Amino acid sequence: MLERFHVSEEEAVRVPEPKARAVTDAIFRKMGLTDEAAALSADVLMHADIHGVDTHGVSNMLRHYVNGYNDGTLNPRPNMRIERESTVTATWDGDRGNGLHTAPIAMRDAIQRAEKHGVGVTVLKNSGHLGAAGYHAMMALEHDMIGVCMTGGGGFAMLPTFGAEPRFGTNPIAWAAPARKEPPFLFDAATTQVAANKIRILQRMNRPVFANWLTDAEGVPMGETVVPEVDIRGEGRQWYMLPFGGTRENGSHKGYGFACIVDIMCCTLSGIGPGFISGQSGHFFSAYKIDSFTDVNKFKDDMDAFLSGLAATKPAPGHERVFYPGLPEAETKAERLEKGIPYHPEVIEWFKSITAELELKFDLT
Repeated sequence: MLERFHVSEEEAVRVPEPKARAVTDAIFRKMGLTDEAAALSADVLMHADIHGVDTHGVSNMLRHYVNGYNDGTLNPRPNMRIERESTVTATWDGDRGNGLHTAPIAMRDAIQRAEKHGVGVTVLKNSGHLGAAGYHAMMALEHDMIGVCMTGGGGFAMLPTFGAEPRFGTNPIAWAAPARKEPPFLFDAATTQVAANKIRILQRMNRPVFANWLTDAEGVPMGETVVPEVDIRGEGRQWYMLPFGGTRENGSHKGYGFACIVDIMCCTLSGIGPGFISGQSGHFFSAYKIDSFTDVNKFKDDMDAFLSGLAATKPAPGHERVFYPGLPEAETKAERLEKGIPYHPEVIEWFKSITAELELKFDLT
């Protein structure tokens, strides 16, 4: 992530990953989840936190999920079922279960179908937020497969190019491929200029957004500014999000087009209809068994050559090195597993508050 999203070392409270995982797991169990579902939910959030995807870790999302369980929006014990299937495809109904523990089931199904048939594709509806999409895409890697996850709909955040009314969520796409020696390729990005949760991080730290990330309520692109602390789904919001590219001159039609693809594959294909019409979101998963296409050992060797070649690219003036998608995450994982996850003090205060409320005793430091 850009430096402006990071908590400064002076402010950060470093929490060892096992302690953060344990308290997160306990909170989910207090919400009524089974031990298995709570552990899986905590694993998705810890994946985000240790890989530096702070937008989708406990800092922003855990309190959101707790609110969903408390108000009945989320079902802690869903009865998932397949509505329609073929040998390589399935449409799952998540029974209002949170995506942290329902999405891995749908992705696992795609992987199992790919194991038998070379390719597996599933969609999931009636399910909550699935956390970092990259987690689900990366599930395929240990099976020598390429994994894809998309999630989107809702129509509450992103404007179409030239529009003044939101028609999409942030509609992320994640795509993961294994290598042999190099850290795996992982592309996980919203189709907006910036992820919505990054806005929340900046609000927490009172830092500005860049120009052309957001628009005002009329759809006019905003300059660099500190945005009002209004929840993106809330009433009276004063800003919307632009597709990646920002303006048409800078290619926003491409981000807009990708957002359309995500909505079609996650919402219309799953049967819930366009996200901005139904007000619902859906998820898409696919797995591709590499040895159904080429020799898996050659593929991994070729990926090593590809990824190491990208990393060895001569950097432009003013830059120290070139990264490929997935490399910064792998390096952050190593650093945070050694030194702990850096949380903003406000997040630590929330942990203290919620654990007291739930009568849980944990030492996070």
